[in-house]
This record gives sequence, structure tokens and C-alpha cells, in this order.
Amino acid sequence: MTDHPENRLKDSASPYLRSAAHQPIDWHEWGDAAFERAKSEDKPILLDIGAVWCHWCHVIDRESYENPEIAKIINEHFVAVKVDRDERPDVDSRYQSAISAISGQGGWPLTGFLLPDGKPFFGGTYFPPDDQMGRPGFRRLLQAVADSYRNKRAELERAANSLSDAVAQAEAFTGARADFDLGVVDEQIASITKLFDIKNGGFGRAPKFPHASAIDLLLERYQQTKEKHLLAMAETTLEKMARGGVYDQLEGGFHRYSVDERWLVPHFEKMSYDNSELLKNYVHLSQVASLAHAEDPSRQSLFIAVAENIVSWVNTDLSDQQAGGFFASQDADYSLEDDGDYFTWTVDELRAALTPEESGVMESYYDVEPQGEMHHNPAKNVLWVASNFEDIAKSLGRDMKEVARTWLSAFEKMRKARSDRPTPFIDKTMYVSWNAMFVSAYLDASKVIDRPDAASCRAFALKTLDRMLKEVWSESRGFGHRIGGPALEGSLDDQVFGVLALLDAYEATLDPRYFTAAQITMDLTISRYGDAEGGGLFDRPSDAAPMGGLDVRRKPFQDSPTPSANSIAAIALVRMHAFTGDDRYHAFARKTLEAFAGIAPQYGLFAATYGLAATLFAHHPLQVVITGDSNDPAAQALEAAAHRVYRLGKSVFRITPGASLTYLAGALKETLPHLPANKPLAIVCSGNTCLPPTSDPKQLIALLENGATGAATP
Repeated sequence: MTDHPENRLKDSASPYLRSAAHQPIDWHEWGDAAFERAKSEDKPILLDIGAVWCHWCHVIDRESYENPEIAKIINEHFVAVKVDRDERPDVDSRYQSAISAISGQGGWPLTGFLLPDGKPFFGGTYFPPDDQMGRPGFRRLLQAVADSYRNKRAELERAANSLSDAVAQAEAFTGARADFDLGVVDEQIASITKLFDIKNGGFGRAPKFPHASAIDLLLERYQQTKEKHLLAMAETTLEKMARGGVYDQLEGGFHRYSVDERWLVPHFEKMSYDNSELLKNYVHLSQVASLAHAEDPSRQSLFIAVAENIVSWVNTDLSDQQAGGFFASQDADYSLEDDGDYFTWTVDELRAALTPEESGVMESYYDVEPQGEMHHNPAKNVLWVASNFEDIAKSLGRDMKEVARTWLSAFEKMRKARSDRPTPFIDKTMYVSWNAMFVSAYLDASKVIDRPDAASCRAFALKTLDRMLKEVWSESRGFGHRIGGPALEGSLDDQVFGVLALLDAYEATLDPRYFTAAQITMDLTISRYGDAEGGGLFDRPSDAAPMGGLDVRRKPFQDSPTPSANSIAAIALVRMHAFTGDDRYHAFARKTLEAFAGIAPQYGLFAATYGLAATLFAHHPLQVVITGDSNDPAAQALEAAAHRVYRLGKSVFRITPGASLTYLAGALKETLPHLPANKPLAIVCSGNTCLPPTSDPKQLIALLENGATGAATP
């Protein structure tokens, strides 16, 4: 801390920006005021992009931005602008692209040097205050950039113009357009298979990130072909992750990524978007495993347990249970001096919390040793599942049930001991797209996990969605970007994930207001974000405020760090067409897929959401209607059977006598009026074809596993 008076960031809505309010730098938020000042004073802009959960962002803050000498250089020669990448993903994505082109690397903190009009001419990520670790010192770099701006302006302007042109060219996706070809999914599956780590699960080498869309693509292709290696890849990956340190073994939830190939040592921040998509993965795998391993229920129970623990952690730490809404993230650290200390254990810490008998079990189970895995404190151990009750019982000469009881007692004591530690900061900002992702994930989970958790998942998802509609949605602009605080223009992500959440809620409730809002939002998305000529959708609306020097129109395609908004848009369009029968949605889905069809194969794993969209477009979503009185056990058995099968884009509608059929399109709308609403039946449709009704849950499962009516002509 310094004795410098608080700067203008003190009033920011962003916790990340507010955390810099004490710094002796004359920070601006992103906006016209910063650009106008840079032009009037003829100074370059220093751009710092980071996030409250980002460890190295806090390091550069402490080392450089809190350093009075470095701050003096910045204030004298630059206009300083600080951006929260979660709050302004549109700014972050464009400057990530530009700085990556300069330095060959991206990430956070992102440090950019811009002309007064916003065009970047140099940058990088983290810089130490003085020369070290093979990186130039920030102090020296600032002086060199200021000198170049004064004495080599023409060179900088040429570099900036060239870089801006290169970014615009890259974002134009020249040559990307091609005819739709479902064969892209074959190429993606081959690429994913090639990258699969058969020993440790996951894809590629360290660092290891979760690739949720790739897992769902493997599961859907397995359902189509029953090729066992596809299921094995998904199972191995999710099992290894669940047993590794990347998973919080005590409270549930996943850290952002693993620094090693074995999923043992994570970067400890926990992100909303990782956990929502992994929750879906574990729910979907539990559905597939329940049928593929019917003889071994323990296979399914592992995946269900992880799903339930994610929900438990989110309910406790990452959500506003009273008003509705999911928080953005949890920090890795509680101070700059630690690195995951809240989550890690020394042998002494473990033994202080447990009896000797309990400690003996837990040291073996979680591989807690005097020498741990953490470089900053070698005595610290990351908890990961290294053994099982049977092996521990043998090694200790004890009964396995007794070991299990000891483990449970010790587990609760460890949770209690950890809860008494200083807790990493939780960013309680609520972003619309991430909330919509969790609404869909909770509604997915409510179909599979045990009651009463299922009912509470469903209720909280709907409470959150109702809050989103009330506070941050309008019929003229769709969704904004943030729930609460000053209004922020919504992004393409906010609209398309919002549409999927609304459709999921309509499926769960048959409440027409959800469908009406979904259709309005989808239509607004096409008109405000869509490229009518080239296909696909831009990340910002056509009437968005100018962005400065990198005001390029950008179509997000790669899955990084969330599923691609264009691919999600295609999925939303296909589902909207299935509900309405309106060919506008089908046509724009095709146009969106064709906008990227020429380049999708080369993205492979990193465009797995495109593979999901292509699959759904080609095969049409399955729609299942269950009729019968609300308390009829036979109808309930059919509904449970329908939910037991994972199929991409499948909808299940529970129709009781008197229910509205307004938004059930095509063959369903024609078929249902001719069936007795109080008789327990299941009708499966795809496109314009329905199969004969069945009252047999086993037959219903078989129909859904086989894809019902098979592939359709796209």
C-alpha cells in the first residue's frame, strides 16, 4: 500500500479495478476520456488487462504499479488504462490477438502500448520490474517506449497500422467459407483421438486444460457408433481429473487448469465457466455410463458424485442463494505471499487436525508426505486420490469398512480445519453469459441427481433466470452483460447462451414466457449481431459504441476459454427451428456453419463446439413427449427413462392434461392432439417424423440410444 490518495478506479463496479484504487498511478477505465486525454496531451497509452482471479496480475500490481518510481514514469509519459477482462471481453479479445502477433504469447496480465487512437504498437504479458527471467525490466521498457514515441513516431505509427490491418485480416476469416460438410466431425474426432493422453487422460501435454465440448462430442459420437474407445477417452479424462489435484477434493469444484500432465498441481483459481461446463460433462457421462456399464453401478456413481459436489460447492460459495445468480470466480490465493495455501496441506497441518489413526489413512489416501508438490513451499501437498480403501486396509492390517469410517470422520475434520483458514476472495460479479451457462447446467443436473437436490437445482436455475429477465433483459436489446451495477452492453455470448438457458427453462416448465423471451432474443441476435452476407455473427452488435483503434468486427470461433459463441449460436438456431418449424432459423444456422466450414478442420480440438453444432444440424434434435397424469407412476417411469439417455440437443416435455402445446412444432404438434393426455405414453420425434408411441421405458431407452429416426437431410 502507499500513501497516494485513491485514484479514479475507487468507484469502479469491477473488484479488479477497485483493487488498484490505492496505486500511485493515474488510472483510467476504458473509455472516451482516456483516448481524449491521450490525444490532447500527445501521450501513448499504457494498457493493462487482467482479472481479479489472476495471480500474475496481482504480482505486477505489487512489483510495478505500486512502485512510486515506476508509477512516476507512467504518470509522466503515458495515459494509463486498466481493463477487467471479465467485464470487457470485447476489449480483451482484440488486444490479445494484437499482442500475440507482436510477442508470440497472450494471457494475463496483458500489457499493451497504444497510440492515442488505440492502435497497439508493442506489448507483452508480465514484465518484472527489472531485468530478470529472460524478460526485460518494466522500468527500462517504459523509458524505451516513451523515448521511441518522442523520437521514432513514424516507425511506431507504421507498426501500429500494419498490426491493426493484420488483426482485421485475421478476424475476417478469409477463405473460411465453404459448403457444410458433416465430415468435419470425423476429422475432429480423429484429431481429438490423436491428442488423447492414454495414461493420464485429457488432450495434449502440460499444461492441461479441460475441454468440455470435446468430451460431449466424444459422448455423442459414442452414442451414434458405440465405438468403445470414444467412451474410454471421456471416462479416463473425467475420472483422472476427478482424482487429481485439479479437483478440489474437500469442497468440490475444479480449478482452472493443471500445470502438469497428471492433473495433480493446478492453478488454483476456480472459474464459473469451467465448472458449469464440467458439471454438464459429469452429468452427461453419468447418463452414458449408467447404460454402458449397467452391470457396474459404481462407474456411474463416481461421475454423479462429482456432479453433486460441484453443485454443493457452487451453492455454498459461488452463488447468491437468496436472490438468484452465480458469482464469477474464486481467487487462487488469499494474499500475494501464498500460492494455493488455502487448498494445500503440510504433514504437520494434517496431523494437527486429525487423530494419528485418521492421519495414517489420509496420508495414504491423498499422498500427503513431508516433501510436497508446491515450489514456493516444498512442504505443501496438493490433495489427490493416490490410493483406495481396500489397499489402505491391507497396508494397515485393518478392515476396509473401518478404514472407510475413519476416512469419513477425517474428511469432515479436514473440511472444518480448512474453513478456519483465510479464504481466497470470491468475485461476486455476475456475468450474464456465465450465469446462463450455469442455468443450463443446473437444469441438466436436475434431471439426473437425486431428489431433493434435483428439485433445488431446478428451482435455483429458474430463480436465476427470472432475475436475469427482470434486471438485465429488454425486448429491444436482449441481454446486457452484467447483473447489477452500471449497465454494460451485452455481447454475442450473453445472447446465445441466454437463448439456450431460456429454451432449457421452457422445456423444464412449459412456461411460455421463457420461450417468448428466447425467440425475441434469437431474432435480435440475428438482426443486431448477424452477418447477413457472409454468415456467422459478430461479438458486438452493429450499433455498439466505437472501440478505439482496434474497432474491427470480430466473429468468435475458437473454444477459448468458453465454447465458441458462433457455434453456440448455431446450436441455438437449430433448437429454435425444432421448436418453431420456422425455416429462417434453419437457414441462418446453415449460413453460420458454412461461414467457418473451410477452417473448422484445422482447429480440431479447439473447435469441438462447432462439431457439436454440425452434428445437431445434420441429425436434428430429438424431442420426447411424456403424457399422463402428474402423479402417475408409469408416466414418471417413462420420464426417468427419457432423462437417463444422453443425446445432444434432446428435449423432454412432460405434458399433463390441460398443458399448453403452443410452442411444440411440426410432427409433435400434429400428433399430440390425437393422443389421450391422461394416458402414460412416450412419443419420440425428430424433424418431421414421429415414431409410434410406447409405454415401455426400456423400449423408450432403446429408441433414444439408437437415435430414433436416424440422420436427417440438412
